[in-house]
Amino acid sequence: MTTKIFKFSSASTEIHFASGISHLKKITDPKTTVLITDENVFRAHEKRFKGWNTIVLKPGEEFKVQATVDAVIEKLIEMEADRKTTLVGIGGGVITDITGYVASVYMRGIRFGFLPTSILGLVDASIGGKNGIDVGEYKNMVGIIRQPSFILQDMVFLNSLPQQEWENGFAEVIKHACIKDAAMFSQLETNSLKTYRGRQKSICELIQRNALIKIKVVQKDEFEKEERRLLNFGHTLGHALETQYELLHGQAISIGMTYACHISEKLAGFKQTEKVVAVLEKYNLPTYASFDKQKVFEILKMDKKRERKEMNYVLLERIGKGIVKSISLKQLEKIIQEF
Repeated sequence: MTTKIFKFSSASTEIHFASGISHLKKITDPKTTVLITDENVFRAHEKRFKGWNTIVLKPGEEFKVQATVDAVIEKLIEMEADRKTTLVGIGGGVITDITGYVASVYMRGIRFGFLPTSILGLVDASIGGKNGIDVGEYKNMVGIIRQPSFILQDMVFLNSLPQQEWENGFAEVIKHACIKDAAMFSQLETNSLKTYRGRQKSICELIQRNALIKIKVVQKDEFEKEERRLLNFGHTLGHALETQYELLHGQAISIGMTYACHISEKLAGFKQTEKVVAVLEKYNLPTYASFDKQKVFEILKMDKKRERKEMNYVLLERIGKGIVKSISLKQLEKIIQEF
């Protein structure tokens, strides 16, 4: 186990790499801590929750809404949680998003940490301080940027992770490689999901490498004014597809990255689309899809990356080098209609 402290603009986060849930007692007192998890994680690891105050939520993106937040807050009031209480989200991206959001608004802000249990949570969702909920068809429309006090990475939780959730998480791994790490992209080309599922050392190293990519980007630009926008590669179209077609986050982002590569060909001279598509397909992720272009564009228009009549779109110059380009909504609509 290695522990590193990362400083952000107004807080710092302790990350315990390749740690165990047994270590949680050393970080936070069980008497003043409330764990938040979902039914799937709780059922698979019930013994690990023994001796902790726990709130168990229904699993799935459709529950990442204000009604769930209200229910959690009511439960905290019932438990007499106060300003000395620590919340710990144990689960995938939905759980970490809800936990961070509740902790940021309950009593105007209490301490919180995460124990991510999915690949997606480990490499992406738990890192960087974005916490929030969906509103209708609009993903992450409401939320806050506030860093967790700690992140504990316990690989044991991956043992109960279904194959589809491994694939889902690898979309974010491939995204990081595309925008920032050509060497990691080559490694993904050489290896396969089977390699990473079968070798604890390989997956630990890969998760740590991804976590560090995201941390460095967020440290440079915590509130997404410039560099942090790169982390949205595949997300603009992806988020619009995710809410419309009930796709898993990774599946939607994978389709989003495929089309972002084609936009990159048109606007940034990108020449490696086939390589990106081949890697996505190697990890069982969808690439091309037919969808209602007008409907998806209407949702995409409300994306948080829009600034008046322009959209900040993440493109690739080459594998390992992402860029942000401002595209007029008019031009973007035309491009999407031509897909």
